[in-house]
Amino acid sequence: MREIFSKLDIVTQAKLACIYSGVVWGVYWIPLRLMDQAGVYAAWSTVLFYAVPFLFFLPWTARQWLRIKNCRKAWHWIGITTGCSLVLYANAMLYTEVVRAVLLYYLTPIWSLLLARIVLGEVITPPRVAAILLGIAGMLVILRIDQGTLLPGNIGDWMGLLAGLGWAVAAVLLRQDDGSHAHEFSTLYFFYGTLAAIALALSPIAGEIEVPDIEAIWSVLPWFMVIGPVLLIPGIYAAFWGAPHLNPGVVGLLFMTEISVAAITAALWANEPFGVRELSGVVLISLAGLTEFLWPSMQRLRRFVRSGKQSV
Repeated sequence: MREIFSKLDIVTQAKLACIYSGVVWGVYWIPLRLMDQAGVYAAWSTVLFYAVPFLFFLPWTARQWLRIKNCRKAWHWIGITTGCSLVLYANAMLYTEVVRAVLLYYLTPIWSLLLARIVLGEVITPPRVAAILLGIAGMLVILRIDQGTLLPGNIGDWMGLLAGLGWAVAAVLLRQDDGSHAHEFSTLYFFYGTLAAIALALSPIAGEIEVPDIEAIWSVLPWFMVIGPVLLIPGIYAAFWGAPHLNPGVVGLLFMTEISVAAITAALWANEPFGVRELSGVVLISLAGLTEFLWPSMQRLRRFVRSGKQSV
């Protein structure tokens, strides 16, 4: 498998890496909730999800400590923004429905477009306006605008919304990298993510939750020691390595595999509702991410139809 992967061009490898990362995050809620059921409650399960993978990086971190300590400030900001945003996202899956958390997080294209305009001076083109409108429409559907609500209904909804905003900031910072610092970014991500997860677990935001005892942690460690290096670490490494090699819009599109995976797995195994409202939200927010890629095809189709009418 490794030999086949190595024969692919770098762009194809990056695309496959981003798709893999999206699939990993689509099933991320499953071990989180299993740990919650095992006694590592709510936000403390997220702490374990960051602290244990960070331990895997310690030998490398010890050897490369001076390099990481003296690295550019931008690297630390990437670690802080990605760590904090995905800690919020992970907790959102525990404090609200999985599909709601995923869809509110995937309003990221809206925030990315607005930040690109403010920070990078990029023009908001007609397809980008359409993407923003579709994303807002999807958000309003998920937030049940028909019932008179325009704001997130619980702390988990807010976490999902803020997580998407944080990842949009991280995406802007990642644009300036060439994909050669995935190891450093992964280390900083798990380091700052661990700090953010602990801070959140101890804060009033997480509510009154018990600190897990040693027995509860010990009971989940055997299978978690497999999930960490097999699923979590490769998933985040793939995102940090693949994203800088691709256009940010393409990255967002490929990561959207997470929406489908999360929606299907949550409906099958979490018995969460997935009806017309949820489907409508998935379609609208997915279209928001796809608009910039579909727009040229729509324009060509429009010109084709016009030319056909003129010939008649």
